[in-house]
Amino acid sequence: MAVSGSARRRNIFVVGLDDFHLAQMRSLPKADEYAFHALFTRDELKSAQGFPVRELLEDGRRQLREFPGDVDAVVGYWDFPVSTTLPILRREVGLPGPTLEAVLKCEHKYWSRLEQARAAPEHIPDFCAIDPFAEDPLSQVTVDFPFWLKPVKAVLSHLGFLIEDEKDFRDAIERTRDGIRRFGDPFNLILDFAELPEEVAAVDGNHCIAESLISAGRQCTLEGYVYHGRLQVYGAVDSQREGSKGSSFAGYAYPSTLPESVQQRMTDITSRVMRQVGYDDAPFNIEFYWEEDTDRIWLLEINCRISKSHAPLFHMVDGCHHHQVMIDLGLGREPRMPRREGRFRCATKFMVRRYEDALVTRAPSRSEIEAIESATPGVVMEMAVHEGTQLSRLPYQDSYSYEVAVIFVGGEDREDVQRKYEHVLEGLPLEFAPANEPMRPPAP
Repeated sequence: MAVSGSARRRNIFVVGLDDFHLAQMRSLPKADEYAFHALFTRDELKSAQGFPVRELLEDGRRQLREFPGDVDAVVGYWDFPVSTTLPILRREVGLPGPTLEAVLKCEHKYWSRLEQARAAPEHIPDFCAIDPFAEDPLSQVTVDFPFWLKPVKAVLSHLGFLIEDEKDFRDAIERTRDGIRRFGDPFNLILDFAELPEEVAAVDGNHCIAESLISAGRQCTLEGYVYHGRLQVYGAVDSQREGSKGSSFAGYAYPSTLPESVQQRMTDITSRVMRQVGYDDAPFNIEFYWEEDTDRIWLLEINCRISKSHAPLFHMVDGCHHHQVMIDLGLGREPRMPRREGRFRCATKFMVRRYEDALVTRAPSRSEIEAIESATPGVVMEMAVHEGTQLSRLPYQDSYSYEVAVIFVGGEDREDVQRKYEHVLEGLPLEFAPANEPMRPPAP
């Protein structure tokens, strides 16, 4: 999946490259100056069978060493295992970026909470580490019911549970024991490369963290970076949740409608925390809750990457996918990101979800998707299912729903965006049958 060109092009290795995001990177200003190379594809790194972390670290480093030209950047926009292996891969060829320990202080949920509590204790919920394989895991819980239980490393809320009583806890522990090693074992391979303090070394990838509930509020994600010690936030995106437990993401809306004063306080907290963990020369996104009634701000989590979910939103509103930030930093230069130069004034990513298992009996073809996008300006679609998909077999879903498609919509205002979305959803050729019913033969 390399893009050929003259020797003067910068060789940018993308860990987990896929066609959807390659197209976005090819749309960047001066993209003709870059040659993109896949250091493993998305499908190779994120198959349902597991994560080839050992192969990525061994073969990936070998490919970088043996590349006949200059390796100018090694970047990625995925969560695990990409974000946590990038420091190791960059170190192999002497490229700038944060240390592995700084990344782990953000992405190892327990270690991250320890560091956050040192920098901004008033914005952190109560928490504790739990060994799900202990004889009596409940005895390790030091927070009151209800609370959240999640692995110290997972993605997309995988194996994240709202625990309201002892029965919920024991049910969640049983499911966690069955599934946590899929992330925990490969994550432990990465931990072996890091220098861990004693309090963290005992909490490996097959542990969980329990956290007190944060009161309902408005969720917001800051997209930013640190360059040579200077932190910059270039966008704030509102998160919307749905479902009976409010645990599944429904959409992301840009730009945020939170008061500027609240966004600035979030930025100040971010600066304190990122300075505490020693993060530098790389992008990040950081999630917060704002309790409007109490005016209190809570820090949820930090991710050491751009959010790929937000990239089309920045393109629609600001005029550029924020892969630009990732690439600039990977090349060792300060990012050049435009602001409010896009076609639309606001944009939203909608997650199309179902809350019960089902069989997909009809899904749009590529040509049908392109026709929908052409008919409604400002619409970009990406399907997560195809005809014959059983939703319960989709990998890495959250614990309460299944994501079947995403629809990005740009518009003049939020009402315009909502109207476009409802119009597209109404005509979307996506049909389901109960999972235990046979699928009808496709129409001729």
